[in-house]
Amino acid sequence: MPLSDEERAVYEWQLWVRGFGEAGQERLKGASVLVSRVGGLGGLVAYQLAAAGVGKLVLAHAGNVKPSDLNRQLLMTHESLGSSRVESARRRLLELNPRQVVETVAENVCEENAARLVGAADLVVDCAPLFEERLLLNREAVRQRKPLVDCAMYELEVHVLTVLPGQSACLSCLYPEKPPAWKREFPVFGAVAGTAACLGAVEAIKLLSGLGEPLAGKMLIGDLRDMTFRTVKLRRRPECSVCGQP
Repeated sequence: MPLSDEERAVYEWQLWVRGFGEAGQERLKGASVLVSRVGGLGGLVAYQLAAAGVGKLVLAHAGNVKPSDLNRQLLMTHESLGSSRVESARRRLLELNPRQVVETVAENVCEENAARLVGAADLVVDCAPLFEERLLLNREAVRQRKPLVDCAMYELEVHVLTVLPGQSACLSCLYPEKPPAWKREFPVFGAVAGTAACLGAVEAIKLLSGLGEPLAGKMLIGDLRDMTFRTVKLRRRPECSVCGQP
């Protein structure tokens, strides 16, 4: 999808990135990404992908904006309190990038819609707080052979993992079942969610444009209490119910 003169002007600085250039920008323009949940994590993923010029975003998130969302969910505003999260997100994203398509689905990922949502995009960025949703997205991404970037945070820790179906370990290799003590609400700063989001957005940009080396087969873990980062190698489990050998 060739770039317009306006797009060349808007994306000028990232066109200078070595190995990216106009060909990489055209790949972003022709790509579609599903972002599951657009809260403190997914909202900033969507914002960074819109800023980078991804052609289509599919946003899935149920519910309305609450006061407790406003300290970290940067696509939500005081004016949007009580109204749809995904519609607030859509409005803010189009203010930033009116050239892109933003499709909203006022639903959280569930058994009934997971296949449809994953099928609507080239790549999935999973930002859901619940493991039930994350494992469903992982299952469908592997089944449909769509790359998936899984982002998570807790207190001052961030995790980012990329799944390349058929090539790397999937989320179910790491978590065969939902951790029993995990809850939807947990302690976190907005800036920590934003850190995980920016890392996940860069990973999505790399995958879509063919830039750099993805986090396939390894998880990036950052502890922002002491600003240390490490990568942990992950191996596919042959007995994995999602990506293992039949």
